[in-house]
Amino acid sequence: MKKLLVVGLFFVGLLWAVASFPGLAKSGQFESIVLNFRDDLTPAQLAQELQEIKQQFQITPSLNSEFSQTDLVYIVRGDRAKLDKLRQSPIIKSATEYIEPNYLYQTTATPNDPDYSKQWNLRSINVEAAWQETQGDGVIVAVIDTGVSPVPDLKETKFTKGYDFVHDTPEALDDVGHGTHVAGTIAQSTNNNYGVAGVAYQATIMPLKVLDESGAGTVADIAEAIRYAADNKADVINLSLGGAGESQLLESAIDYAYNKGVVIVAAAGNSGTESASYPARYPHAIGVAALDAGGMKAPYSNFGAGVDISAPGGSEDAKILQETIDPVTNGSVFVGYQGTSMAAPHVAGVAALIKASGIKEPDAVLNILQQASRKVQEDPLNHYGAGQLDAGNAVKLAVTGQITFQDFFRWLRDNGYLNPRFWVDGGAVALLPKVAMVLGSYLLAWFLRVYFPFRWSLATGLVAGSSGLFFLRGLYIFDLPQMPFRVLGSSVPELGNAITGGTALNPLFASVLIPLGLIALLLGHPQGKGFAIGTAIGVTSCLVVNAVVDPQLWGLGTGLVARSYLMINALLCLGLAALASRGNRSVIS
Repeated sequence: MKKLLVVGLFFVGLLWAVASFPGLAKSGQFESIVLNFRDDLTPAQLAQELQEIKQQFQITPSLNSEFSQTDLVYIVRGDRAKLDKLRQSPIIKSATEYIEPNYLYQTTATPNDPDYSKQWNLRSINVEAAWQETQGDGVIVAVIDTGVSPVPDLKETKFTKGYDFVHDTPEALDDVGHGTHVAGTIAQSTNNNYGVAGVAYQATIMPLKVLDESGAGTVADIAEAIRYAADNKADVINLSLGGAGESQLLESAIDYAYNKGVVIVAAAGNSGTESASYPARYPHAIGVAALDAGGMKAPYSNFGAGVDISAPGGSEDAKILQETIDPVTNGSVFVGYQGTSMAAPHVAGVAALIKASGIKEPDAVLNILQQASRKVQEDPLNHYGAGQLDAGNAVKLAVTGQITFQDFFRWLRDNGYLNPRFWVDGGAVALLPKVAMVLGSYLLAWFLRVYFPFRWSLATGLVAGSSGLFFLRGLYIFDLPQMPFRVLGSSVPELGNAITGGTALNPLFASVLIPLGLIALLLGHPQGKGFAIGTAIGVTSCLVVNAVVDPQLWGLGTGLVARSYLMINALLCLGLAALASRGNRSVIS
């Protein structure tokens, strides 16, 4: 009874919150109030109204400007409490057309860099909204890469002392162009009427060279550079590099920096495989997958375990534009690159903006990055991690210091959690359908038991056929392959999806064929028979729920044909279970 009461109170509270949420139309900021008096008031009547407002509320309305005399638009200083009092006054209400907040609107900070219009990537992460609050001043970002060379569009960028670990020299110059390009994404000189912009353009760059002219470097140099950055007050480290092979030396360096409060951002890798490369896979590194200009996973980007978030990395059709050096001439050039190496510095730049907003702990920065990201509903293979990077939302969350109810409600709304269909067919594990499948399989088992009375122990088969261990499907654990989790998290009809990563059922798996094969193989087995019968019953339930909720089938679409196919095979599975159970009164363990 107590549990029912708690659940009831939860839903009542949720409904109240939904009903009372003001939305964007009422969430602006204002310092004054608009009184728009009726146009038919005579000068004497208007003067009387103004006098009464002054006497009753101790405020003096004034014309908004000399052009407001015709429309009778007056302004008074006041907050929301004053607004409510004015609206409650019968005299004022009768004399005005409307009383409303004099909201403050702001221009969106657009830099004057002439080629900013070509930087689709910065606009896609909503960086202009972030710039209204901070540009990263006071934060040091270590670029551990091929070095950074002075190009014209880094002239106004702030630098601190770096080091060349390849040649053991204090000056970490770039001989490839990769590191300079990465540094530009983070902190290219901005609002300088030249070139392009950077994400955190007031941040300070610490150039650390660990990759040689071929773009390769050793784990020892990289680990040493990470420790150097942590010891020299770096706030953020960008690692647009990676490879195979686990290194305790490198992991311990990352842990060292993390324990000193440094945020470590690393590229997921460009081999298109189902795992982020090292060092992105380490628990204390933020692994970044790459997006194309359409917001989809770039074809080359790694995915799966180790991916925490996604950011623009570019593609052949739309690359990431920054100024860097030409490795042949050593001169400066504006050029577009693509790769997770380009995605990582977007996240490093936003991490710098978050740190500049007062958030210091690495876990808190990661939490803000993930919570503020734009969620992707269909992501069975973890292409996007927590979602797509959103600088504006991240900085707003960092500045407020806490999630207000409106922010939380907006997050729920924007990500579908307040939409009932999210819980039916769009949730992370499609909770309600899975529960229906499991319950349905047990009800069917009970039904068959009435007509074929014998003691069963079919739980394993019922779960395998109906829902699988569905909560495992979205579980991503460091350095573990994902295929076993997807298989265990899938029911028998969903095994085809686990293999391909799609959402449409494979007609071969979503049919009577697998239960038929299991019963044929295990019918004479005293222990396996219960599993086979339970699987047939579970598949029945799974197919029926899918036919009602989401009848997606390869080659058959989502219409009547798909529904009919699923229902017919569900009936065949139930009939098969009944036939296999007929006349058997043995104990199945």
